[in-house]
Amino acid sequence: MAVEYADNPSVAVIGAGSWGTALAALLAGKLPQVTLWAREPEVVEGINQGHHNPVYLADLDLPPNLVAHQDLAWVAANHDVLVMVVPTQFCRQVLAQLKPHVRPHVTFVSATKGVETANLALISEIFTQTFAAPIAQRTCYLSGPSFAREVIAGQPVAVAMAGADEAALAAMQALFFFPHFRTYSTSDVVGVELGGALKNIIAIAAGISDGLGYGAGARAALITRGLAEIARLGHIYGANPQTFAGLSGMGDLLMTASSTLSRNYTTGFRLGQGESLSHISGSSREVAEGVQTAASTWLLAQRHGVEMPITQAVHAILFEQVPPQQAVTQLLNRDMKREAV
Repeated sequence: MAVEYADNPSVAVIGAGSWGTALAALLAGKLPQVTLWAREPEVVEGINQGHHNPVYLADLDLPPNLVAHQDLAWVAANHDVLVMVVPTQFCRQVLAQLKPHVRPHVTFVSATKGVETANLALISEIFTQTFAAPIAQRTCYLSGPSFAREVIAGQPVAVAMAGADEAALAAMQALFFFPHFRTYSTSDVVGVELGGALKNIIAIAAGISDGLGYGAGARAALITRGLAEIARLGHIYGANPQTFAGLSGMGDLLMTASSTLSRNYTTGFRLGQGESLSHISGSSREVAEGVQTAASTWLLAQRHGVEMPITQAVHAILFEQVPPQQAVTQLLNRDMKREAV
């Protein structure tokens, strides 16, 4: 039986970090009420009593019809749409906890960007391995150039929503469509996923370059050649090359690799300035997804025989204790190449 989508579905966002909070606040501008699931009791209390997330984006006001809840089973059992915004490495675990409680007609929207380290799985692969075909087939994937603060502030952004089920995709595109938050649809799930995940690695590389004192030309070269290696891996997965020229490809990459609002760029910048990864990681509760994505993507590149020199260099800096300057020198001393993907 086909799923019918209500004008005002009950919606919960799973994950109360910056991006989860921003998406919940966005949807609260359209729906009578939106639920935000958080692990931390102080986040639940802060949102419900003071309309602030005291841990993430604490200085920003949240709408009063955004309510927080800590019982994951209750959230799963009482909502038609579940928006997943948990870190990649916890996605499988949280989905397994949700599975016994979700409604049969539930539609998931994944806004998580990354590649699972343990199994080298894309987020869509985790969904298909966790849920039967109807639910996995309906799942949609949201990605594109957008920062949480800008979304909550109502600044204009445009993103991509990918899905295989046309009815679910149209419904989720409509749900996430606002005058200041334009959502474009595509059937290229894997292209949107890879663009959203792998651009974080290139953003770290761009930050390292800026941290070392290199100029705009070096950053532009990293962004451009970084997109080329993302497209090479995308080809292996059957992604549409045009996707990487769009919002979830070049658009997201340009934004993430050139802004101090990006955790991945700032992580790279601090590495380039000489800080250690352990010190950087310990200074914030928020995750730079590109760190673990670099580990998993480098393994994927080796598995598939895909040349990804920037990813290799970032991996060497993050996990092999190679000094940033040395990694850059190795990149610059590679053999001459034709400019081709």
